[in-house]
Amino acid sequence: MKEHIDYLSTLFVGIDIASRIHVISALDFNQDFFIKMKPFENTKEGAGIVEKMIADVLADNHQFKYVVIGMESTGFYGVHLANYLSTSELLAPFSVRVYCLNPKEVKNYKKSFNDIGKNDGIDSFVIADFARVGRIAIKPWRGSQYLALQRLTRHRMHITECITREKTYMLNNIYLKFSEYALLRNGEHPFSNKYGATAEAILTEFTTNEDIVNSSIEELVEFINSKSKGRIADPEETAKIVQAAARNSYRLDKCLYEPLTISIASSFNCISSFEKELKAIDKAILQTVQGLNPEEYTVLNSIPGIGKVYSAGILAEIGSIKAFQNANQLAKYCGIVWNDNDSGDFESEDSRMSKAGNRYLRYYIIEATGSVISHCPEYKAFYQKKYAETRNHQHKRALALTSRKFIRLLFGLLDKGQLYSPEKGR
Repeated sequence: MKEHIDYLSTLFVGIDIASRIHVISALDFNQDFFIKMKPFENTKEGAGIVEKMIADVLADNHQFKYVVIGMESTGFYGVHLANYLSTSELLAPFSVRVYCLNPKEVKNYKKSFNDIGKNDGIDSFVIADFARVGRIAIKPWRGSQYLALQRLTRHRMHITECITREKTYMLNNIYLKFSEYALLRNGEHPFSNKYGATAEAILTEFTTNEDIVNSSIEELVEFINSKSKGRIADPEETAKIVQAAARNSYRLDKCLYEPLTISIASSFNCISSFEKELKAIDKAILQTVQGLNPEEYTVLNSIPGIGKVYSAGILAEIGSIKAFQNANQLAKYCGIVWNDNDSGDFESEDSRMSKAGNRYLRYYIIEATGSVISHCPEYKAFYQKKYAETRNHQHKRALALTSRKFIRLLFGLLDKGQLYSPEKGR
């Protein structure tokens, strides 16, 4: 365990979290039970009962001066209980620390018991024992401020996933309606923003491809200028590309065009709404992060390209870098590590990233890395080097490896409390 623990004077509590009924066990260092697999309801009243249950053990057994409480991080069912126990006035004199544990770590630890039974609530014993043997390597529950920031940063990730999912879904409909347009790649595509106002107008205001084919170039140029507000440098060339794509696309029965157009328009509306919400969430994140661990937030913001929102997302998940002993531990926590799939001097191009850690932290680390690549020459060069090393999964592989390098920088700066400089980025 990272923090110093007086094991002989500590009561180790394990709570098996479920949606309606939790189960609690409590052990001393000798593995003697003081509470043995007692169920209690996941309610405010139930939290009060378990608080008193722990307090009674402490009152009757004066050898205990500290309390460590472990519970699995199972969705959001344990959030209220973690808040309740970590701020308990009854338990405060015993320096209570509440830990939300990775379920995978607890599951792997459970495998070390050869003859463990299958009683209801046996996991509460396993969690308490996990704490007893010093396997916890994370910081205690950080309270409502971090929870508030996490709710926002995690919801932001949810919104971005919704946008990505909607765009992917919409592309299927675009291909059915306007096949050749959907197949145009970045270098060939007539619009820099495939989901911008001009692209939307082309896809939704022309019901059929024949409508585009039968329009004159002059009409299309006027339409494009109007929808883009004159921002497209060569509207005539754009009009020709769009018309050629319409001419070469598959034709559909007329009854299909209107439903597809309605579906595409609906997807554009959804994406627009999500993007509006994203701006509101970003604003709320920047308000919530103020005053929360200002030193580490300042260090994160000193890295070119990382941005205040990505910094807040990283801070919300790691809390403090003091929770990690080294960069490798931080990488493992967010799942940017690889299973050993090498033999001799051969390094497999298809080694899969573990992804067993905190997926929210992994998301913000990788997104931040992508932004830093655009602002830091040394990271851009490293990304390009890794990109050129293989023909398989080039971008994903290079971005993941660059993220691993970024984690080393992140840990080094935060651990030493230093601001970024180009020399430290190497």
